Amino acid sequence: QLQASGGGSVQAGTSLRLSCTASGRRPFVMGWFRQAPQKEREFLAGARWNPAITDYADSVKGRFTVSRDSRTNTIYLQMNNLEPEDTAVYSCAARFEWDIVRAPGGYSSWGRGTQVTVSS
Repeated sequence: QLQASGGGSVQAGTSLRLSCTASGRRPFVMGWFRQAPQKEREFLAGARWNPAITDYADSVKGRFTVSRDSRTNTIYLQMNNLEPEDTAVYSCAARFEWDIVRAPGGYSSWGRGTQVTVSS
């Protein structure tokens, strides 16, 4: 099971950090996605535990950073310089294969999303 947290309502230009903890078996890869109203689910970032590898969508590269805590099976998404276009429901997902993929269908377990709202 995955549990995501950390969303909220913020002003543009500020930061938020999301976290997602996997209980039970540690996934090989965890990813962050978001979905805005009337838009498709969008891959943001993925992280593999061992060896450590990360991947970012071009839309967030340089503003968002993914990190992990192997002691707690937690993945974080640090989001800086948020923009109103970042408003969406953010979800984490788990994958039990070794490669990071961007397609939502490549992830077998999903946590409940957390809302992020950025106002101008």
